[in-house]
Amino acid sequence: QVQLVESGGGLVQAGGSLRLSCAASGRTANNYAMAWFRQAPGKEREFVAAISRSGGNTYYADSVKGQFTISRANAKNTVYLQMNTLKPEDTTVYFCAVRLSYARGSYFDYDYNYWGQGTQVTVSS
Repeated sequence: QVQLVESGGGLVQAGGSLRLSCAASGRTANNYAMAWFRQAPGKEREFVAAISRSGGNTYYADSVKGQFTISRANAKNTVYLQMNTLKPEDTTVYFCAVRLSYARGSYFDYDYNYWGQGTQVTVSS
């Protein structure tokens, strides 16, 4: 069992930045790949970014490349999502997830085994 708790969401003006954190506990989540997804009401969950177990490989959705950066601190069992130059269309709930049994990240939500409760990001224009 892995528990994931996201934090760092909030309200920011367009062009601003936020850093999301996802703290993992329970089964050694820092041994596995992790990712961020987002989902707006009435829409499908969307891949944002993923990071390998070691942190040496990162994966991004085309829509956030160059804008968001995923990183991890395994000693703290935490993964981060640095979001810069935020736009109103980035407004939604962001979720972190852990992929057991694999060191590499995936773009697909069905490859992830545990999810956090989500944190709201609102970008005002």
